[in-house]
Amino acid sequence: MMLLRYAVFRLLSMLLTLWVVSILVFIIINLPPGDYLSNQIAELRATGQAEGIAKVEFLRKEYALDRPIWEQYFIWVGMMPGPNGFSGLLQGDFGWSFEFDRPVGDIVGDALWLTVLVNLAAVLFVYAVALPLGILAAAKSETWVDYTAGFIGYLGLATPNFLLALILFYYGNKYFDLPIGGLMGPEFEGEPMSWDKVKSILLHLIVPTFVIGTSGAAAMMQRLRANMLDELSKPYVETAIAKGMAPSRMLAKYPLRMAFNPFVADIGNLLPAMVSGSVLVSVVLGLQTIGPSLLTALKSQDQFLAAFVLMFVALLTLIGTMVSDLLLVLLDPRIRYGGRET
Repeated sequence: MMLLRYAVFRLLSMLLTLWVVSILVFIIINLPPGDYLSNQIAELRATGQAEGIAKVEFLRKEYALDRPIWEQYFIWVGMMPGPNGFSGLLQGDFGWSFEFDRPVGDIVGDALWLTVLVNLAAVLFVYAVALPLGILAAAKSETWVDYTAGFIGYLGLATPNFLLALILFYYGNKYFDLPIGGLMGPEFEGEPMSWDKVKSILLHLIVPTFVIGTSGAAAMMQRLRANMLDELSKPYVETAIAKGMAPSRMLAKYPLRMAFNPFVADIGNLLPAMVSGSVLVSVVLGLQTIGPSLLTALKSQDQFLAAFVLMFVALLTLIGTMVSDLLLVLLDPRIRYGGRET
C-alpha cells in the first residue's frame, strides 16, 4: 500500500515536472530571432513570389504564430482554443512540420517506436555488459582480469560513437555480412509485422545497439567497479570472511547489493543520454529514429517538430527516473517514502 502511494506521488510529480519542462522547451525554441515561416516570408519577398507569401501568412494564422508567445504556448499544449478549437498536445495534435510540410505525428509516428526499440536494446546491452565486467573487475582487482576490463572500458569511452559506427559499418558488412543502413530490410518498410520482419529488425539492431551502448557500458562498468571496491574495503567484509562465509556468497549478499544502488539510479540518465547520443549515429547508419528529424528541425527552426522531439526526450528522462526510484525503493529498505522508513 505504501509503495502504491509512493508510485502515485511520483507519477503526479512527474506530470508537474513535464508541464514545467514544456514551458521551458517552448521558450527556448522561440528564443532565436525569427522562425521558419518568418525566414520563408523574407526569402519569398526577396524573390517577389507573392502567391507563396500569401500561403505562408495563412499558415502563420492557422497555427497561431501571429499571436503573443503565451497564447501560442497554451494553444500548442491544448489548454486554450486556437483557430481550430482545442487542438494541441493534450488532444494528440503535435503540430505541423513546416520543413517537411506534413503533420508532426506523421513524421515521428514510426520513428518513435523505432527510437524506443533501439535505445531499449542499447540499455539492455549496457547492463548485460557492465554488470558482469564491473563485478569481475572488482572481485579480481589488480589482476589481468581487472586490467583487461579496464582497457575495454577506457577504449569504449575514448572511441567516438560515430567513428565506431563507420568502422562497424564497413567491417561488419565485409566480414560478417551484417546489414548496413536502416532498421529493417527495404522490402519490409510499410508492411505489417511478421516473423520475417522481426528477424530483419533484430539483425539490423546488432550494429546500432553495440555502437550506441558501448560508451554507456564502459562508464557504468567503471562506476560499478569503484563502488564495489569501496564496499569490499569495509570492515563487515572482513568479518563475513572471518566467520567462514564463502567469498562468492558474501560478494552477492552484501557488497553487490550496496554498490547496486547507483547502478539502478543511472536508469534515469541512461535513456535520454542514449537518445541524444544516437543522433550522429542515426545519421551515419541511416536509422529511421527521431535523431535525424531533431537535427533537421533545429537547423531549420521547425519549432513544432523540434519541440515535440525535445518533449519526448524529457518524457523518457522522467519515466527513467521514476522507474529507477521505484526500483531503489524495492532494492534498499533504507529508502524512505515521504519521510517514513519502509
